[in-house]
Amino acid sequence: MATQTDTRLTSTARPRLVPAPAESGRVRSRRRTKRLLGSWLFWLAIGLIVIWSVGPFLWVVITSFKLDRDLATLPPILPSEPTWSHYVNIVSGRPFYRYILNSLIVSVATTIVCLLLGTIAGYALGRLTFPGRVPILLGVLAVSMFPQISVVASIYTMLQQLGLLNTYAGLVIPYNTFALPLAIWILASFFRGVPAELEQASQTDGSTRLGALVRVILPLSAPGLFTTAILVFITAWNEFLFALTYTSSIEHQTIPVGIALLPAMYAIPWGDIAAASVIVTMPLVILVLICQRWIVRGLTAGALKG
Repeated sequence: MATQTDTRLTSTARPRLVPAPAESGRVRSRRRTKRLLGSWLFWLAIGLIVIWSVGPFLWVVITSFKLDRDLATLPPILPSEPTWSHYVNIVSGRPFYRYILNSLIVSVATTIVCLLLGTIAGYALGRLTFPGRVPILLGVLAVSMFPQISVVASIYTMLQQLGLLNTYAGLVIPYNTFALPLAIWILASFFRGVPAELEQASQTDGSTRLGALVRVILPLSAPGLFTTAILVFITAWNEFLFALTYTSSIEHQTIPVGIALLPAMYAIPWGDIAAASVIVTMPLVILVLICQRWIVRGLTAGALKG
């Protein structure tokens, strides 16, 4: 009797598995529709972002191949009679090669100076502990926030007194006012993320702090150095205000200034300006496309290490 009662209690205590109701076809169809709609909205947003970002550059490229009489006519958007005349005018009729050479010299020099000074400053601010480190970092950040127009007059006076107006040095020095803070912030975040044990092991083996920086820190921070160099070079290559203010001759004017001086007194050569813009921009686009893997890796690693 007790056995039957125990068996009955045990059987009643077991939970009964209730089969889940079968999902109706209408519910499945509704879920499929939601997923499809979400996918379409996602790709639509991606397409709009791409058009918003690439559209202006594509429009400049199309304009550079249009005849002057077709520049203000829509439709068609694409040139009915493609022409290379604007590129010929830029290359043969103006000292465009000189502008490119000047921009290349100034951008490379600015990049080298920023890497040298930014490496030392970034190592000190990222690896060392000393009084005033945080205020210095905040000061670097504050300097990078100043608009260029607010310091044009003071830098002009300084360069005039030093006799550096209309020289390469007169452009490299002002360019560092906005490029060097960028380099310091990026490199400091990379140096801060390198394990301290590696540097300590190098110093234990007899290496100095400078030797540890050269042999240990810099190789491990190569993505950060590469990213910093690319960003500083692009920033210096595209700078316009300082180059316009501190240069007055073709021997030292950069590409943005050369493009700004293309309009004549009674006409604006939109086709020539578009062609010059394409010539100036294409090297940067190709450089970024080739090096995008290292740039993204460098920026991501710097963000994670910071």
